[in-house]
Amino acid sequence: MTLPMSVASRTSRLWREVADRVFVRRYPDFAVNVGLVLGSEMALVIDTRGSERQGRLLLDEIHRITGLPIAVAITHHHYDHCFGNAAFSPADIWSHERCVIRMRDQAEIARQALATAMPELDHEYSETPIVLPNKTVKTGAAIELGGRRVDLIHLGRGHTDNDLVMSVPDARVVFAGDLVEQGGPPSFEDSFPMEWPGTLGRLLEMVQGPVVPGHGDVVRRSFVEGQLADMTALSQLATRVRFDGGSANDAMPLAPFPSKIAKVALQRAFAQLAGEI
Repeated sequence: MTLPMSVASRTSRLWREVADRVFVRRYPDFAVNVGLVLGSEMALVIDTRGSERQGRLLLDEIHRITGLPIAVAITHHHYDHCFGNAAFSPADIWSHERCVIRMRDQAEIARQALATAMPELDHEYSETPIVLPNKTVKTGAAIELGGRRVDLIHLGRGHTDNDLVMSVPDARVVFAGDLVEQGGPPSFEDSFPMEWPGTLGRLLEMVQGPVVPGHGDVVRRSFVEGQLADMTALSQLATRVRFDGGSANDAMPLAPFPSKIAKVALQRAFAQLAGEI
């Protein structure tokens, strides 16, 4: 099924068609990406933005593209990717099983942090209902959209403990979530730096075309290889410095990331090496 010309023209300014009937929309808030995959019988939305209001704006845009029934898949639990779920209820919402736990346990903490960082938007986030996914994945699942399959795969811990990758095999497109970030360094606050390289290595085995990061421009294999090299260097640095009796602070000057990012990354890496997380 190809989109009518009128639909293609309406979406071309906002949504990028990275492969046949596979669209990406990058929003200005944090350069967050949302995906839309169309089959002949159903559409899959990948991530729902950061609030109910943002989710409803997203849903309105999608309704201008397609009238197909909608399912949702969430890449991980961070608010900017899933607090828009309420706008899509009662559609099926898929995620990794630990995403449900993290959303339930950390939603209020996230709201408080948002209210502090962006007080002008306090009401928007505080009044957003937290709608948990109702379909969960442990290692993998497949969603049939009608003549097209989307695979949901947990490749291991990395950016979080619940990262879920969405692969569209017939289009050779991979939605990587925040396992891959373009335009800025990765975020390590909930990360597992000692495992992230292995997870990225498994992701690379799947890459045959465009890779949609959680934030920033769509990338290709070479970009993911570069991020894998940085992650590997970080994990090896942490291992070496700790073996020599040093601390995370001792390792910071040699880290392949800016100092503020490196500090968090190395603290998490040392905590993993100590068995604390």
